Amino acid sequence: MSAPGVLSFTQQGWEQVLAKVKRALVYLDAACAESLHWGCGASRLLEAVGGPACHLREFEPAAVGGGAEQPKAVFVLSCLLKGRTVETLREIIGRSRFQYCVVVTAVSHAAHLTANHVPAAAAAELEGQPVFEQLEEKLCEWMGNMNYTAEVLHVPLWLAPVAPHLALTPAFASLFPLLPRDVHLLNRARPDKRRLGSLSEVDAAALPPELLLQIRCLVSGLSSLCEHLGVREECFAVGSLSRIIAADLASYAPAKNRRKTAAGRASVVFVDRTLDLTGAAGHHGDNLVEKIISVLPQLPGHTNDVMVNMVELTALQNEEKNQSMIAPGCLAQSNDTAAKALWEALLSTKHKEAVMEVRRHLVEAASRENLPIKMSMGRVTPGQLMSYIQLFKNNLKAIVNHCGLLQLGLATVQTLKHPQTAKWDNFLAFERLLLQSIGESTMSVVLNQLLPMIKPLNQRTKDDYSPEELLILLIYVYSVSGEFTVDKDLGEADEKVKEALARVFCEESELSPLLQKITGCDSSIKLTFHKSKIAVDELFASLRDIAGARNLMKQFKSVYVPGNHTHQASYKPLLKQVVEEIFNPERPDPVDIEHMSSGLTDLLKTGFSMFMKVSRPHPSDHPLLILFVVGGVTVSEAKMLKDLVPSLKPGTQVIVLSTRLLKPLNIPELLFATDRLHPDLGF
Repeated sequence: MSAPGVLSFTQQGWEQVLAKVKRALVYLDAACAESLHWGCGASRLLEAVGGPACHLREFEPAAVGGGAEQPKAVFVLSCLLKGRTVETLREIIGRSRFQYCVVVTAVSHAAHLTANHVPAAAAAELEGQPVFEQLEEKLCEWMGNMNYTAEVLHVPLWLAPVAPHLALTPAFASLFPLLPRDVHLLNRARPDKRRLGSLSEVDAAALPPELLLQIRCLVSGLSSLCEHLGVREECFAVGSLSRIIAADLASYAPAKNRRKTAAGRASVVFVDRTLDLTGAAGHHGDNLVEKIISVLPQLPGHTNDVMVNMVELTALQNEEKNQSMIAPGCLAQSNDTAAKALWEALLSTKHKEAVMEVRRHLVEAASRENLPIKMSMGRVTPGQLMSYIQLFKNNLKAIVNHCGLLQLGLATVQTLKHPQTAKWDNFLAFERLLLQSIGESTMSVVLNQLLPMIKPLNQRTKDDYSPEELLILLIYVYSVSGEFTVDKDLGEADEKVKEALARVFCEESELSPLLQKITGCDSSIKLTFHKSKIAVDELFASLRDIAGARNLMKQFKSVYVPGNHTHQASYKPLLKQVVEEIFNPERPDPVDIEHMSSGLTDLLKTGFSMFMKVSRPHPSDHPLLILFVVGGVTVSEAKMLKDLVPSLKPGTQVIVLSTRLLKPLNIPELLFATDRLHPDLGF
């Protein structure tokens, strides 16, 4: 295996699971299935299980149990073994005839102790793993015989490695930084305690227990990754939720011994997504993969992969009813070297080069199979790519040999032909126009520009914006403009836009899942104008929070670069600003990148530093930089970071971690329709 990284970390974890699954029924929850999908592929698991039948099941209360001929079960779970999870285990085992059960959890025993309210001092004194041992006894009880075998173990299967430089955390896909309005909710929940004035005053003690526990589960996973990489980490943060996560990792007691013996060093920098939603809601990234994940339907149960329609390679007619008969293709090709090489090329090149790369791979594969290929140079068209893919049709051997490549080829064709892809350019044009007008005019003028685009269903053509797309544009406007002055004109423009948007919501013939969550109505019949207006007022309160999200920053106050007579106004990603500041050759003490100390030794250091010159830790000190974006990252941002870090400091390696891969439509969902303070942990 190559140098330790996110891929070797995930694969090593799965090797431990594969060693347990021979001839077992295997139950997976969605987040672990996603880790398997990107890490080593379901086929590796099926090979390890062996046997003619498919023994994979989804972990859910209604899952089919095992009969007398299936005495062994392995459960692979991403969550804490508590509440609904334990209930589901009991139900499945109760209707089965298992004699041997293995339960694998991605969450460490230390985090289970926190979940069971064991104080840190008592946890340090404990011997063994009592929470896991108790569950082992329960498993034997449910199997009906205390002499049967039960094993509960922790394997950190919490990452989905999308590329060597990029990994995601499916179990934390809905974790999203807090907004100023969340401070009011926190204050309401602590009437007898000191009121919090702003997000900067929010610390771990002020958070609801379930959010704190979710953070602890994430920290336990990060600590396991640092152990695999062999590094002692220094923790830094940009933003309020990032500060809480970084502080928890810095003071995470189970990591103390690991850090003493670690040979390597790394800087882990957490960044709040809410400080820059322009990059996530915008359409400026010139990347093919970004378009693929935005326009193709999501792969069921996954947060980061899509369904590719494979009907074209069969003899079936390409009709709606036939699409569900053929298993969909996808982007993750963990066991196909050629497809993996193409995938990594797509992630790290511009749109035009990526499409040419797809053509090159298809031509080479067709030549290798001696298929009658007609070469054509010049611009690559979807029709041309399709003609190459069609050559593989009815040739089973060629399809099997190049299956991964054909999936990526079809994903490209389906994206290029998709009506939403043409709309991408409309978004881009409008965003560029907005950037120019933000510099030259007030917010009220910008909102008035948006007003004619808010059209009810009966007036919309295919080129007009849907309600969800209007929300994306509004998020873009408020995030890029930052704090603005409120005047009479703005009040009027604001009211006009709100009114128009509320009417549009009311006149939808069917409410999308997002609009149902935002309005609290499951059908358009129940949505009155009054209810719609209340929902829109709430949306605008969140939008104003987004505009003010960088108020607490001293240095990273803006992502907007005004134009002048030589340059047009532009957007400068916050992540780019953060990395440039980290590797600033002057090495000033970072103002907005806070260092989180790990307790007493650091306090002693600062005490001594009054008399001696002790330099404070700096995020550029170490050869490895781990950037964790809390709330999701885009493909373009990950590519930018991968290219930028080595250019600023050659020899420095960067790993980008994030909660999910973002497409523009995720942002209204995370912002307006997710309970950020109370994640559902299942108990």
